Amino acid sequence: MSPRRRATQVDIARAAGVSQATVSLVISGGHGSEQVAGNTRAAVLDAAARLGYTVNTAARSLKGGRNRMLGLYTFESVFPTDQRDFYYPFLLGIERATAELGYDLLLFSSVSPGPRRFTSDGINRLKVADGCVLLGRQVDRADIAELVGDDYPFVFVGRRELPGVELSWVAPDYVDATCALVRRLTGLGHRRLAYLRPDDDQEPTGDREAGFRAGVADAGLPEQEVHVLPVGSAPPVDGVSEVLTGPLTTLLDAWRTRDVTAVLVDPGENDRTVAVLEQAAARAGVRIPEDLSVAVLGDPSPPRSAEGSAGLPVATRDWTRFALPREALGRAAVRLLLDLLADDGGSVRQLLVPCTPVDGETVGSPR
Repeated sequence: MSPRRRATQVDIARAAGVSQATVSLVISGGHGSEQVAGNTRAAVLDAAARLGYTVNTAARSLKGGRNRMLGLYTFESVFPTDQRDFYYPFLLGIERATAELGYDLLLFSSVSPGPRRFTSDGINRLKVADGCVLLGRQVDRADIAELVGDDYPFVFVGRRELPGVELSWVAPDYVDATCALVRRLTGLGHRRLAYLRPDDDQEPTGDREAGFRAGVADAGLPEQEVHVLPVGSAPPVDGVSEVLTGPLTTLLDAWRTRDVTAVLVDPGENDRTVAVLEQAAARAGVRIPEDLSVAVLGDPSPPRSAEGSAGLPVATRDWTRFALPREALGRAAVRLLLDLLADDGGSVRQLLVPCTPVDGETVGSPR
């Protein structure tokens, strides 16, 4: 290290052989520092002394162990390269609300190439921040149980369940929005409906299907067709046409025979499923919406890796759908987190945010 440069926590971490998060916990002496083992603490303090590290006295003066810093942790890579990305508005809402409310925002990224974990050296890295907003679908429930056990304040963007535990979250009201689309279709005279969903057990998938079944029941119809497609909630770009074209073509033929006149599609996080359905319908001579009304349960974006790629299916229609209040969800998550921090009792906060119906052009009256 150059003698002209002031020692940093990165330097201490390198010298002590621990993570920067561990150094931060030891140096701050705040929330979560009790997790650090005595020998590790001693190694950090010894390295700090040897390197002549000077603690920021302003940070030491913070009251109540709070540093007015909120964390943002993502369970998978979600940071966008452009404004069309699925996650961009969520991140925008979180960043804007944090700044408006006078807090700093700390991004936690993965420390290893494998599955993302927020622990390092046995230390919960998130505790550097006062509390954290959690974002992403591929949730490690063991990690969440650990957070709950540590009584660390956090709020999910998206409804999440953990057996025997109530979690704080803010989520789109998928049930009501999907039920409303079913009402619209049945109000136009559709009586034979079908439902397409991804093959996963995520809460958003279950909520959409629950809304479909509730809408069907409200309309006084018998149970309708539900089909599980062989893709997850974020279908990949490469190979998705080969995986989905066959099953969708078979379904289109069967629907024509069974007089199914409308289909609702859970698109997950991108437009792959909807794009392949559109392509398969065109090849089968099924006109949308003249022969088959299609309603999309969300407003998926094209995956970033599909941009400019020749030969890949691209959804081109103005789909009848509902739009997710993404920026509002990000903002609401920050507000709920601050409510948790202000509540000594730590009461769970849960908020459903209405989705916005979009008329589109892919729904019509049955023939």
